[in-house]
This record gives sequence, C-alpha cells and structure tokens, in this order.
Amino acid sequence: MNLTQQDLAKRLKDVSHVAISQWESNTTKPNAENLYDLSTLFGCDLGWLLKGIESEASNANFISEISSEKIPILNYKDVYKINEDSPFISTTGEFIMTDIKSSKLTFALKLEGDSMANDFLNGDIIIIDPMEKPEPGEFVLAVVGEDVLFRKYRVDNLGQFSLQPLNPDYPVISSNDTEIRIIGILVEHRIYRRKR
Repeated sequence: MNLTQQDLAKRLKDVSHVAISQWESNTTKPNAENLYDLSTLFGCDLGWLLKGIESEASNANFISEISSEKIPILNYKDVYKINEDSPFISTTGEFIMTDIKSSKLTFALKLEGDSMANDFLNGDIIIIDPMEKPEPGEFVLAVVGEDVLFRKYRVDNLGQFSLQPLNPDYPVISSNDTEIRIIGILVEHRIYRRKR
C-alpha cells in the first residue's frame, strides 16, 4: 500500500513507527489487537499475518482460535459499583483485546494520577480479574471509602493487609484502620508510547 512505517503508525492506535520497525525486524511481535487492526487495514486474512498462509476461518473466528478476548474498558465510577452479585456495564463504549486467560468478569481501566509512578503512569491501561484472589506482592484494584485505588497488596504478620503506593508521596492504607474492598488483581499492564 506504499505506506512508510510512520504512515502506518499514524493509522494504528497507540503504535509508534519504532514498534513497527521492531515488528519488521522480528525483534518484537504485534499483540492480538494490533494484528486485528493490521488485517483490517490491509484487508488481509489474520492467519496470513501470523503464518503467511490463508486461514479458512474468518478473521473473527481466527481471533477466537488464538484465544483473544475482548475486554471492556470501564470508568472509575463503574468500578466502584462492582460486586460479586452485580455484573458491570461498560459506559465508555471502548474495548481492548488481550490473549490473557481470565474470567468473564475481567475488565480494563485507564489509570489516573501518579500514586503508582514510575512503574504505572497516568493513561496506562491495566486489566483486572475480579475472580482472582490476591497474593502478597501482587497489584490490586480496591475500593476504600468512595475512592477506587490501584496499589500493591501487602500482608502483615497478624493476617491484616495494606495497600502500598509506589509513589512515596501517598500514604499506605491498612485494613486495620479502614474498610477495604478488593475488586480484583492485575493480570496485564499496557504501557503505550511515552515521549521523553
């Protein structure tokens, strides 16, 4: 289609020309969402992009064959309403593709704020599975009062737990001091291009 790497990057969401160069040199591989977008853009079979051969299945069927899942992106206010008895409804209307094996309640959230900097930044997307129970050292999404917080999960010797921010400017929140409802654990973290 006579597209340069930069031209192609402009047509794909959140993909840099450097990433495309890495795909072409086989340094990295595009994720399922990028492959789907590429197959749509080029009007070619997804199987051809993966293996150089045509697939008899349609693109939609082929995506399910490679275990891709369409995950809704929720708003913070939607996350606050989640509980075991109440399924959520995505109000953003946006979805993200992932190949992570997870429950049907898995959702994505675009992070806001800097409480988990420098590992997790404003605008990064996290994928959370509410059906997984947290282990010490994992990252969790929790409701504390009227706030939805993303933090590191820590357990103390007395069986209580705390939520640890990575940014030292924010306080540690302990289950000894306040009621904390764990929504789910981090199963995937998407970092998009960051300008320096």
